[in-house]
Amino acid sequence: MTSRLNPYVAFADTARAALEFYRDVFGGTLTVSTFGDFGDKEAPGAELIMHGQLETPDGFTLMAADTPPSMRYTPGSSITISLSGDDSAQLRGWWGRLSAGGTVSVPLERQMWGDEFGMCNDRFGVAWMVNIAAPGA
Repeated sequence: MTSRLNPYVAFADTARAALEFYRDVFGGTLTVSTFGDFGDKEAPGAELIMHGQLETPDGFTLMAADTPPSMRYTPGSSITISLSGDDSAQLRGWWGRLSAGGTVSVPLERQMWGDEFGMCNDRFGVAWMVNIAAPGA
């Protein structure tokens, strides 16, 4: 297997909804395992996601999990997921779905370096950057 870098996002208790949202945005196959799948199905938090993985048709892998009830959830602000390429229609589609219900900090528009670029936080608070390469770049 080739080495790859995969974003792994932690949530308090919304990993399932977030992963289903990302599947709606990017397509693909979603697999999830709950804490109850590997322990006491009646324990508090048994329905939470221990590990979720989305494999998309474009070769992306996004992983996520809920924080176990025994651990403190500390949302991070030091990670942003970046999408880039030259397929304007595809990237604009993802941008539209990711930013819907979220917060746009930089509108997706032409930048001084010639590419179109935007930044948003989706409705789950995850930060995204989208960069559409200028034609001929």
